[in-house]
Amino acid sequence: MSLKAQITEDMKTAMRAKDSVRLGTIRLLQAAMKQKEVDERVELDDVMVIAIVDKLIKQRKDSVAAYVTAQRQDLADVETAEIAVLQAYLPQRLSAQEVQQAVEAIVAELGASGPGDMGKVMGAVKAQLAGKADMGEVSAAVKSALSK
Repeated sequence: MSLKAQITEDMKTAMRAKDSVRLGTIRLLQAAMKQKEVDERVELDDVMVIAIVDKLIKQRKDSVAAYVTAQRQDLADVETAEIAVLQAYLPQRLSAQEVQQAVEAIVAELGASGPGDMGKVMGAVKAQLAGKADMGEVSAAVKSALSK
């Protein structure tokens, strides 16, 4: 079953269970998926759906930080609950050590030697680790590997 079909089934289950938080979050996800399909005139595959989920989680994390700064814990809790629902659709993430090893292997493979090669390395890393690791963490690992 594709990830897109799984999300639709989860929405039906949330409707039956009257789970409003889960249902609302899944509807937001489906709206973002539909928007991507309409804008780019493509049929989404699992990799594209994972990219959308990643983007939505990043948005929610930014919102949580803003709400905590503004001392609005009630709104931060809502966003945190949405993050928990969205994370169920992501594959198992790589550990920091696994990310570092993958980045070092790509740097060695490309023969990158300094910060000027960051763009080239990031392009290769994104292609290989998309959906498997947090790109902020990956970027830090690339900077670390290129500064050695």
